[in-house]
Amino acid sequence: MNVRMMCSALALGVLALPGVALADDPHDPQMRTQAARERDRAIIRKLNQQELARVRERDARYAKDWAAWREHDARSGRGGQDANRAYAQAQDDYEQRMAEWRRAVAACQAGRYEYCGR
Repeated sequence: MNVRMMCSALALGVLALPGVALADDPHDPQMRTQAARERDRAIIRKLNQQELARVRERDARYAKDWAAWREHDARSGRGGQDANRAYAQAQDDYEQRMAEWRRAVAACQAGRYEYCGR
């Protein structure tokens, strides 16, 4: 990077810094009047209300989707039991494979080399 380019980048950063520094300044000169503070409060209140409405709409959509999913499971007679059974079976299979592997490792370490390459 040449010196001129580096100086240009530094100058741009220095020019942008005051705007960033005043972003949350409680002593901002533009907020000295009561009217300016009230206007700022009103803007923030409006933004918060808009965000609250968006979150409530999203949560209502999620609740509706979850209710439909639970209703589908109830109608199909599963009620989530198939998934629970499948998980329990997978867990049992895993535990069995691990026990076999541990036995093979112990046999290999005991000198039974036919178990070493499994």
